[in-house]
Amino acid sequence: MTRVLIVDDDRNILQFVRLGLEQDGYDVIESTDGIDALNKLKDHPCEIAVVDVMMPYMDGVSLTKKIRNKYNIPIIILTAKNQIDDKETAFKAGTDDYLTKPFELKELLFRIKALLRRYRIPQEADKTIRLGNIRICPDNYSLMIDAKMIKLPLKEFELLYLFAKNPEHVFSREQLIENIWGLDFTGDNRTVDVHIKRLRERFRNKTVPFNIHTARGIGYSLEINRK
Repeated sequence: MTRVLIVDDDRNILQFVRLGLEQDGYDVIESTDGIDALNKLKDHPCEIAVVDVMMPYMDGVSLTKKIRNKYNIPIIILTAKNQIDDKETAFKAGTDDYLTKPFELKELLFRIKALLRRYRIPQEADKTIRLGNIRICPDNYSLMIDAKMIKLPLKEFELLYLFAKNPEHVFSREQLIENIWGLDFTGDNRTVDVHIKRLRERFRNKTVPFNIHTARGIGYSLEINRK
């Protein structure tokens, strides 16, 4: 079932949209502010987000930037405003679509379905992962930092790609060995530590939106910088 994140500080709007989406077969995650929305998105991955502009703690434009920096999902901005400057700000922040209140639920459903189709078709062919200014490209085992391509050794690339597909998930050394080196690997699992150290060195003097975190006694994870 497709899961939709709805973020709006107006509980009447939340209820109106949730009921309509659930009737159309969607699973819905609700939030009334941007900070709570990010926490819920971390625990409940969603395929699309519908975000109101005017909210407490974190406005919809700021939330859109943070979602776009970490997740490759479509975003629709909801707002009572209808000025061209507001639309420009929203699109620069990374929104995919813009719907002005008051709106018809049917129109929101049309836009959600159109964006889901648009995102799902290329994702089947293009497995590139985007994190902020980083693009990790499995076709040629390389990554782009801004406009510069960097080649990585195979195992380092595979480690980075696995982490990027599962941000903030902690992998044990044994899990990393199984995923990257395979069940037939006969070496010391400290091999993982060596490759992690090399990866960290490659990013030490570069501006990237993540770091490789050590979970003491457990393993490693890729943590997204929340600035």
